[in-house]
Amino acid sequence: MLEILRNTAFRRLFAAQIVALVGTGLLTVALGLLAYDLAGRDAGAVLGTALAIKMVAYVAVAPVITAVTDRVPRKVLLVSADAIRASVALALPLIGHVWQIYVLIFVLQAASATFTPTFQSVIPSILEDEGDYTRGLSLSRLAYDLESLLSPVLAAALLTVVSYNLLFLGTVAGFVASAVFVVRTRLPRQVPADRSIPLVHRITRGARVMTGSPVLRGLLAMNVVVAAATALVIVNTVVYVRDLLGGTDSGVAVALGCYGAGSMVVALLVPRLLARASDRAVMLSGAALAPVGLAAAAVLALVPSGSWALLAVAWTALGAATSLVNTPAARLLRAESTTETRTSVFAAQFSLSHACFLVTYPIAGWVGAVTSQFVAATVLTVLATLAAAIASRMWPASVAPASIAVVTAGR
Repeated sequence: MLEILRNTAFRRLFAAQIVALVGTGLLTVALGLLAYDLAGRDAGAVLGTALAIKMVAYVAVAPVITAVTDRVPRKVLLVSADAIRASVALALPLIGHVWQIYVLIFVLQAASATFTPTFQSVIPSILEDEGDYTRGLSLSRLAYDLESLLSPVLAAALLTVVSYNLLFLGTVAGFVASAVFVVRTRLPRQVPADRSIPLVHRITRGARVMTGSPVLRGLLAMNVVVAAATALVIVNTVVYVRDLLGGTDSGVAVALGCYGAGSMVVALLVPRLLARASDRAVMLSGAALAPVGLAAAAVLALVPSGSWALLAVAWTALGAATSLVNTPAARLLRAESTTETRTSVFAAQFSLSHACFLVTYPIAGWVGAVTSQFVAATVLTVLATLAAAIASRMWPASVAPASIAVVTAGR
C-alpha cells in the first residue's frame, strides 16, 4: 500500500492531511480544557453546542462554498482554508466568553467544510488508476483512525510539560504545515466552471447527481448506518465504560481503541477485498455488520455485568463496519461524477453524510440520558437495519458504478 506514496503529488497531499489531522486532534483536547476554564461544570453543554455548530456548518456551508468558489483555483482555496483555520486556532486561547467559542468554532468548521471536500475531489485527478486510488483511500482512512488514537496520547504527553493553551499553537503549526505542503503540490488543471447555470442549481447540483444515481442513493442510505454506529461510540462509550461496567478513564481509551483497531484492520484489507468482490458487496457487508454491533451494545446495556469481552467485540465490529462503508465510498463518488460535477458531488456527500449525525447524535445522547442506554442502542439498531435494507433496495445488484464496472471488466 505504501508504494502509492511514490506519487509525489499524492505524497505531499497525504502529508498535508496528516499534519492537519494532528492539529485538529490537539485542538479537540485543548478546546475541552478551554471550555472547562470558561464554563466549569457546564463545559459539557458548551462542547455539545460546539459539536452541533460543527455539524450545522458542515451541512450548510459545503455545497454553498463549492458553488460560489467554483472558479477559484483549488490550491488557492485549500491554502486559504488552512490559513483561516490557523487564524482561528491562534485566536481561541485569547477569548474570555463562551459565545466567542461558538463564533470561532463556526468559522473554523466552515473553513473545514471548504477544505475537506475540495481536498477529496482533487485526489481522483491525481490517482487516475483505480487500484492506486483504492490504495490511496485506504491509506487516508488509516490516517484518520491513527489520528483518533494517537492525538490524545500526544496531547497528554505535551500537557505534562506545557499548559493547554500551547496546544493551540500545535494546531496552528499543523494547519500552517498543511498549507505549505499544498503550496508545494502541483495540482491538475481545473475544469472551467459554467457560470451560465443559476447559483441555486450549482448549490444543489451535487445532491441532484446523488439522488439521480441508484448507486449514490444506496450510499446516502448507508450514510445513516455509519452515523448510527459512530454516534453510539462517540457519545456513549464513556457511559458504557464508566457507568455500566464500572471502568476507569483508561477503560474508555481501550474501548475507543477497539473501535479504531476494527476500522484500521479493514482499511488495510479493503484493497484486497475490492480486488475479489464488488463495491456493493463490500459496503453492504459493512451496512449489515453495523446493526449486529449495535444490537450487541443493546444487550450489553441490558446485562452489563462482566461483559468487557462483549464490549470489545461490539466496538471492534462497529469500527470494522463503518470502515467497510466509508473507505470505498469515494470510489463511488468518483465513478458516478464527471470532472465538471466532481467537486459538487464530493461536497454533497460531505454535507449529507454529516446531516445524518444531526439525527443520530441526539438519539444516542438524549434518548440514552432520558430513558436508558438499552433504548438508545435499540433505536439506533432499528434505524441502521432499516437504512441497510433501503440501501440494498436502492442500489440493485445489477447496477455497478460506471467507471469501476469498466475497470472490473478489463481485469
